Amino acid sequence: MLVYWCLFLYFASGSLIEQANSAAVAASGQPNARIYAGVSKGLLRFGLFLTALLIGFRFKVGADWRSYAEIFYSTRFQTFADIPKIGDPGYYLLNIVVQGLGADLWLVNLVCGIIVAIGICRFAEVQARPWLTVLVAVPYLIIVVAMGYTRQAVSIGFILMAMASYIRTTSVVRVGIYVVLAAMFHRTAIIALPFIAVGNERARFIQLLVSVILAYLLYYLFLSNSLDRYISNYIDARYASEGAGVRIAMDFFPAVLLFLRRSKLGFSTVEWRIWRNLALVALGLPAVLVLLPSSAALDRIALYIIPLQLAVLSRPKSVFATEGVGTLLIIIYLATVQFTWLNYAHHARYWVPYHLWSF
Repeated sequence: MLVYWCLFLYFASGSLIEQANSAAVAASGQPNARIYAGVSKGLLRFGLFLTALLIGFRFKVGADWRSYAEIFYSTRFQTFADIPKIGDPGYYLLNIVVQGLGADLWLVNLVCGIIVAIGICRFAEVQARPWLTVLVAVPYLIIVVAMGYTRQAVSIGFILMAMASYIRTTSVVRVGIYVVLAAMFHRTAIIALPFIAVGNERARFIQLLVSVILAYLLYYLFLSNSLDRYISNYIDARYASEGAGVRIAMDFFPAVLLFLRRSKLGFSTVEWRIWRNLALVALGLPAVLVLLPSSAALDRIALYIIPLQLAVLSRPKSVFATEGVGTLLIIIYLATVQFTWLNYAHHARYWVPYHLWSF
């Protein structure tokens, strides 16, 4: 458990320093701001590098550890020719390559951890408060998802890259490429495409048309042959995902803040449309949870709304008018989430204690 709290404290300390420096620059036009920004970016990336190592070198951490170990050892009997017949081909291809190199499961996890860390880093660097953005990711996206649900974590990593790219360039083609990569690790990632790609007011019809075409192609390539199985698993079998209600509530909270505090958040028009789209889904999930027999299906959707948490909760004025007090309140909230999950979540025993891979 100590490892998780050290990770939290590293980014929490950076968030407080980030806040103090922002206040100093605003008050006096601090001349060393550019130097600080360079050092801050370097330390932030170093922290995410360490995060990738923690994800990669964990041993028997995460509720799905055994399932991923079985996948890894099963790929000893598979070749590249088998890839087109396999669901989530990107993940299986990675396992086959690692088998060919003679390495173990740690290398698969390390590559996946690096992808997640790069996605978080790129997304954080287009936000107003990069350190606080990463801190928001720590309690759930990094500790729970990246160290437990490897394939979907990689998908979210690519989607974060897609969002960062779209915020910078508004290129639907780039978004499509990232979503293809995401879908190769978890097919459900294609649901994220329309929410991102229709964020630009200019040429909205063209953007929408391209998005629909890309979404259909991705559906045809990744989901069409297995849709019946998904329906059977998630709906007919009435699978339940323990804690789905809590995770949906974690998305619902920033969605409410987005609409209540819109004028204080400073999002560009493109960003606002992305977060509005995701927030509308987040606001609808609690009602659907009551009606839909499978909470597992909604739980998977809720994971793709995690970027909304990063975008809204990394802006302290979403919770308080004063930036400094808002930062403290957000850190307290995140610490409470992490403490509660590590100590009281039913499946936390699969994460605690953290074990390092022994070579």
